[in-house]
Amino acid sequence: MLMKTASQSLTEQLGARFAERIRNRLLAPGARLPSVRLCAEQQGVSVSTVVAAYDQLQAQGLVVASRNRGFFVRDSSSNRSLAPVDKAQSAIKNSASTPVDAAALIRGMFQPVSSKPQPGMGVFPTDWLDASFMPAAVRKVTGASALREFSLRYGEPLGDAGLRRALSQRLGALNVHAVPGQIITTVGATHALDIISRTLLRAGDCVMVEEPGWSVEFARLDALGMRILPVPRRADGPDLDVMAQYCTLQQPKLFVSVSVFHNPTGYCLTPGSAHRVLQLASQHNFHIAEDDTYSHLAPDHATRLCALDGLQRTIYVSGFSKILAPGWRVGYLAAPPDLVERLLDTKLLATLTTPALLEKALAWCIDQGQLRRHAERIRGRLDQARSRSVKLALAHGCSFAAEPAGLFGWVETGVDTDALAQRMLDEGYLIAPGALFHAVRTPSTLMRINFATTQEAAFWKVFARLRDAVN
Repeated sequence: MLMKTASQSLTEQLGARFAERIRNRLLAPGARLPSVRLCAEQQGVSVSTVVAAYDQLQAQGLVVASRNRGFFVRDSSSNRSLAPVDKAQSAIKNSASTPVDAAALIRGMFQPVSSKPQPGMGVFPTDWLDASFMPAAVRKVTGASALREFSLRYGEPLGDAGLRRALSQRLGALNVHAVPGQIITTVGATHALDIISRTLLRAGDCVMVEEPGWSVEFARLDALGMRILPVPRRADGPDLDVMAQYCTLQQPKLFVSVSVFHNPTGYCLTPGSAHRVLQLASQHNFHIAEDDTYSHLAPDHATRLCALDGLQRTIYVSGFSKILAPGWRVGYLAAPPDLVERLLDTKLLATLTTPALLEKALAWCIDQGQLRRHAERIRGRLDQARSRSVKLALAHGCSFAAEPAGLFGWVETGVDTDALAQRMLDEGYLIAPGALFHAVRTPSTLMRINFATTQEAAFWKVFARLRDAVN
């Protein structure tokens, strides 16, 4: 709550609150600020206080006023203001109204909005990942001579040979057969996806991406200048009719898919759907990047495109930031033999090599069975958290648009979650509105929750109160 102090007026406090959210991208460019009267009601201040705070934001170049429409966040990526208004009307009307964007969720991992568990985050709580074997693994591979060797020369271009051997065995258990020479280590799974895009695509190329889908992937491809073709994701897999139409009319070069524990729905691909996707890839000559980031949470026998395809048109992507060590940033890709050299060139041009020390430590964790046991503990803990979170969500009037599974829940709230997101920020909670997970943002009543961080009744009580206020 805003409280007048000797050092700062209510106007200054309100202006500073919005300014911080704009600078941290918790209010995206083009997002509309609450109306003056609504903001006054929400914050418990007078209308004149809100008008003065908005005027301050406009003077700072953070917002632009649109006659009879309100105040909108200025696009800070360009040096020009959205004014004059008559030239900006169409841009404002077509801009995203989402108050929290993909970059904001990432920033939220580094700059938490509060000390409370954050329902919108895509990671496990830090105490879940606190494993004693990790420091032991680092000590194991950093003897005096080894540390000197790692520090004075670059690592292997493809990645540490010991880690790639361990990954080859790991993939074999998933029925994805890749020799160490087909595996390239990366700086996390997102880096692996970026290598694939930069190798196979050029600006203007068409890329099919599942929708709803990972907001960062939409943003990343858009930044590279790709034409995004959203493919509706259903319980059994992507909408095959839509994919077939895209293939005929747009000739896409790539399909990006999350087969197992799809983000945000938790859906898993069925064998029948997988077979048809691979048929389309063969008929229309496109590659598939299969993001298996949540592989450690899923059963080994889950259907994966790469297992059925034998790494012919598919490229497998995964990593260890979710399950083990976000700060280590170790990911990898497994590719068809004829693509390995091209993908490796892209990696070398961007990062030269990846950190050998952490890769060797990770290989030790895998070889000693530490990672497997750790993943089993995480799965058991997540199952319990999911059960508690689902019960709380249902008890507070929500329903699930998809059967709860994996790390995320796709929750129907009954209200516009863009509007709800700003109310929740006032209470110290960062939520992930449904509009984030679409290529073209439109208002949504859905939100993605992290089961590991929504198992406390305190969050759901705040959520229900503010949902009713929005409604």
